[in-house]
Amino acid sequence: MHNKTMAELSAGLKAGEFSSEELTRSYLERIENLDGDINSYITVTPELALQQAREADKRIAAGNADALTGVPLAHKDIFCTDGVRTSSGSKMLDNFIAPYDATVVSRFKQAGVVTLGKTNMDEFAMGSSNETSFYGAVKNPWNTDTVPGGSSGGSAAAVAARLAPAATGTDTGGSIRQPAALVGITGLKPTYGRVSRYGMIAFASSLDQAGPMTRSAEDAALMMNVMAGFDQRDSTSLQREVPDYTADLDKDLKGLKIGLPKEYFGEGLDAGVAKAVEAAIEEYKKLGAEVVEISLPNTGLSVPTYYVVAPAECSSNLSRFDGVRFGYRCEDPVDLEDLYKRSRGEGFGDEVKRRILVGTYALSAGYYDAYYLKAQKLRRLISDDFNQAFEKVDVIMGPTSPTTAFNIGERSDDPVSMYLSDIYTIAANLAGLPGMSVPAGFANGMPVGLQIIGNYFDEGRLLNVAHQFQQATDWHQRAPVAYA
Repeated sequence: MHNKTMAELSAGLKAGEFSSEELTRSYLERIENLDGDINSYITVTPELALQQAREADKRIAAGNADALTGVPLAHKDIFCTDGVRTSSGSKMLDNFIAPYDATVVSRFKQAGVVTLGKTNMDEFAMGSSNETSFYGAVKNPWNTDTVPGGSSGGSAAAVAARLAPAATGTDTGGSIRQPAALVGITGLKPTYGRVSRYGMIAFASSLDQAGPMTRSAEDAALMMNVMAGFDQRDSTSLQREVPDYTADLDKDLKGLKIGLPKEYFGEGLDAGVAKAVEAAIEEYKKLGAEVVEISLPNTGLSVPTYYVVAPAECSSNLSRFDGVRFGYRCEDPVDLEDLYKRSRGEGFGDEVKRRILVGTYALSAGYYDAYYLKAQKLRRLISDDFNQAFEKVDVIMGPTSPTTAFNIGERSDDPVSMYLSDIYTIAANLAGLPGMSVPAGFANGMPVGLQIIGNYFDEGRLLNVAHQFQQATDWHQRAPVAYA
């Protein structure tokens, strides 16, 4: 059963081939037997999962099941889950039991989806390799000496290793798409505001966006049908009708105009990755698409812009973790100032501290105009590049990551090198655009991801474009030998 997609599992449940309880038990057994090698879960919830599975079986028997009722999934440990530890990968929240559900979690519960547990992640979603987690690094199922990408590396590794049919993730600068590429799964970052951020622990509020991490584009469409939609509790949520994301999956691609930015195929791109991406583009030509060379001239400014905006917002958001109301508190503080300093100093990891310091500096008096305000102006230029490009093309394609998965520890002492691994993904977050990564081959024996970026609210087109590619190829069906 573990090699079936969500769509196949849904069909099997409705046909009575197996029950949700049987399916859930099989995944819980796989997690217990195999996750020790890759560390993809922080918390497994067997009692909750089996209770939800039994309720799902009753709904299915009564004939009032939704499309995903009874299908298990895992949630990134950044989503508050009522009665379950929600740590955001940090010592700061190691003892935090969420008193409510994030909107994303509650919508899946209402749909009858089973929660297997909470997946590992970079601390407060800050990282590109899943090495900054308080709970230890996650390992890539294709080669456990390498990283799975971050910050949603636990979700990515769990799906790739068949320890969950799908998982939720969050993407602030590529944190769904980059790990999806490095482990060979499908990951979608929706348009900013398309999926509620309520109950999702904030990193950078103007950039964070939740999305699905799945085996296939079809599964991502099924998850988006549940996740997307207006939420009055989220001030950034957009009041816009949600389409059926599965409706246009089978639409052919004749006449589709694909933009290839020349900036995505220059220096720094691994030759093997380039070859796999170029082969994928050729496949699209066979499907009837037309390729147009375009330019996104401000692409090179994406990384420096992001690493002003994101740390500035993180320094503001993380100020709430002070040792007073919830989370980690230092022992025997001598006064309030000592409580603040030691609770934060002991509770946060190095990468989080680094970004808080950078962000606080950028927002400080005398530097706000020079850094934060200037970064916001550059952000507008980056967004304008995309607006101009979408006047000529329907979607933009290129590599998701400049390299395949790198070794654990290889870039730990070089933050700038680590930050550059997100060079192709960050711009979509700065502009608020939807983007996804789909498996597109292998280089150096490791998976390669093809990135597809669309115009605002064009998730349906992205899913259609990805699905048609997956109908013509089998890269998304490949599994690591040890977990097949």
